[in-house]
Order: sequence, then C-alpha cells, then structure tokens
Amino acid sequence: MSSADRRTARFLAGICGAALIVQCTLFGVSQISAAGTVMAAENAEKENSYGENGNIRTLYEEYNARFAAVEHRDDIAKNGFETVDVHIFPVQYEIGRQKEMETELVRQMKADPDADVKELKMNLEAPVLMIPAYDTTYNRLALFFADEDGWIVYKTDRFETNSCVLGQMRQPEQELVSVAFQDLNGDTLTDIILITSCEIGGDQKYRIGDVLFQDTEGLIFYRDYRISDKINRFGMNQNTDSITAFVRDGYSTEFLYTAVTLQELLRHGFQIITEQCYSRTFGKLGKLQVVPGTYHIADYDVFMVYLVNEQDYILSALQPMGDYDNLYALKGINCRDIDGDGLKDIVVLAKYSYEDEEHQLAVKSDYSIYYQRTGGFSADTEIKKRYPCSEEDTMQVVVERARAYWGWKTEDD
Repeated sequence: MSSADRRTARFLAGICGAALIVQCTLFGVSQISAAGTVMAAENAEKENSYGENGNIRTLYEEYNARFAAVEHRDDIAKNGFETVDVHIFPVQYEIGRQKEMETELVRQMKADPDADVKELKMNLEAPVLMIPAYDTTYNRLALFFADEDGWIVYKTDRFETNSCVLGQMRQPEQELVSVAFQDLNGDTLTDIILITSCEIGGDQKYRIGDVLFQDTEGLIFYRDYRISDKINRFGMNQNTDSITAFVRDGYSTEFLYTAVTLQELLRHGFQIITEQCYSRTFGKLGKLQVVPGTYHIADYDVFMVYLVNEQDYILSALQPMGDYDNLYALKGINCRDIDGDGLKDIVVLAKYSYEDEEHQLAVKSDYSIYYQRTGGFSADTEIKKRYPCSEEDTMQVVVERARAYWGWKTEDD
C-alpha cells in the first residue's frame, strides 16, 4: 500500500465511522480566492453531484491529490488553497532562536510603526517559512513549510478544526485567529499553537485549539489527539496562553467540569466569590447553595456557577462566561421566576474581557438566564437576541426585560 493510500485509509476510518453515529447540520460558505475560484466551483459541483451522503472517498482522494501536488510555494494557489497572509511566519528549529527572532521583529515594529509587518517578517532569516492556507472548496486548514527557495519541505492538514463536522468533507466557514510558538514539551524545539474560529450557525462562533509538536529528528510535526481533545472539551481553547499553561505547565480546567462535590472544586484551587454565594429553595430540587467562583489559569479567571445541595454534591454547573476570555467583574446573581412557571430561575450579570477583532483587550457586559426544569437548568437562547446587554444595564433592568419577554411582570416571586 502506498503512503497516499495509507493516508486515505486513515482519513476514511475516522470520518466515515463517525458519520454513522453523528448527524450534524452546519452550513459553511466557502471563501473563494481569485486564484482558486474555478477549481473551487468545479469541486463544489462534484460534491453536489454526490449529495450530502455521497462518495466521501472520491471527494477526499480528489482533495488529497491537490494537497499532495503542492511541492513549491507557487503551487499553493494553483491547487485551490488560499494563503492566510497575516499568519505567515518564519520559523526557527530551536525555541531560543525563535524567541530572539520574535523580539527583533517587535523591536523593528516599534522603531518604525508605519512599516509593513509582512515585509519585516519576510526579511527575517529563518530556515523555513510557515504558510497557513485554506482549501477554498472544503474550508480545510493546511500548513505548508517552505525553504528559502520556496520548496515545500513539510506539510500537514491533521487538525482538529478539519473535523468540526464529522463524516463530511466540507467544513464550516472558519478563520485562523491566533498562532504562537512555544517549547511545550521541554525539548528546546519550537512547537506550534493554532486557534481557529468556526461558524456554528447564525452569528455564533466556536474556537478550536490545536498543538503541533516538533519531532527531534528534523522538521516534522506531530499532533497528540488526546491533548487536542482536552483543550477543546474543557474550554482551554480561547487563547494561546491557556493552551500553554495546560500543555507545558500542567494547569487544567478539567476539574471544573468533572468535579462531583464542592470540596473537590476547592481542593483544585476554585475560588468562591463569597459576596454572591447564598442558599435558595428551588422547588423539588430543594435547598441549594448558589456558588459562583473562578479558577485562575495563565492570566485569566475562568468563571463558573455551581448549584450544590446540602450534602455538598454538585447538581448543576453553569457556564455564563461562554466564549469570553476572562471574568472582569461579577455584577450580580438573581434567583426568581422569569418564565412564569412558578419555579425559580437564575440570572447572572457580569463584565467579561476578551480580545476583539483588532486584537485589542476589550471589556463587555453580558447576562445569562437559566430556566429551572424538572431535572436541572436550561440556558436561555432567545432573549439576548431581542435584548442585547448594554454597559448601563443593571440586574433590575435585565430581569424586567426578561419577564416582559414572557408576557408578565411582578415585583416579587
């Protein structure tokens, strides 16, 4: 069996098996560059001819042939890939030299703020140039490493982000939002952290983190799917600092999602926000302690709210922070009936910090509503679409709007 056949077999074993058990409908719009327009249109026509449940093997073999045909930097666009120019970086084999090169780049940028950053990067001396690119037909990310003459010395497309929709070639529209270089396993070699942002319907996006470790025998990178799984399953995919803290330093948010008791949370470093911690009676769920708090990882405070019974067991874990990076300030937690079913619901209002589209630190107020149901709590998905949060909104304003949405309003429970 040839290497290409083995590659196809491994790919199909993953996506075709998953297709039998995963049914997911996510629609992505391909970003078609001028260089890849004709090829993308032709390949899209082929995919449509097979239908959503068509011959995935045929589609993959066609894609893989184009990927394999990229042997020089000039071949990237010719084979239907669009480069992500802002994230093209020179790469040193050793992390020490990589950091020295990055420091020199920052020095040059400060010395000449009007300089073309892309040109500055191209003028730095490094053995290879890392070129990220998206396949314009299927929205699949690939990394190409080119030497000083433009020849591709290594390439890979083995990324978690290429499996957003299992069992399907075409992936949701996505963007490469962050790239960082670190030594993550202590071998002094340069490893790579990537974060992409994928559309998951409407205006919602989801970040996916991935790590590539450099092999000690040369410029070959490998990926540990178990690490990628934990990064993304436990919310450490929002920024490269959190990924570094997990992979290199051993800090993890996993316990926030797996802890059974409050004492277990506290043993792992969970810090309770005591001024907003109190007990309430939640109908058939009984008397529960509302426990908001944070866990510090890298430079970020991960915010969670737990409902704990009188035996110290966690009945529900709420994640009001969503895709924000950090809890900036907790404005309040209110427990009262919002939807008129006679059961206490939970409203959380807070300020969060995050990196905006200009890669600047931003702070935003936001709220979350959780409705009490028979077996726990269900997050609201509709009210914020009609009533987005403003910086002036207070808890009283949020509660009144939420109650008005359900067609009733009272002063008390």
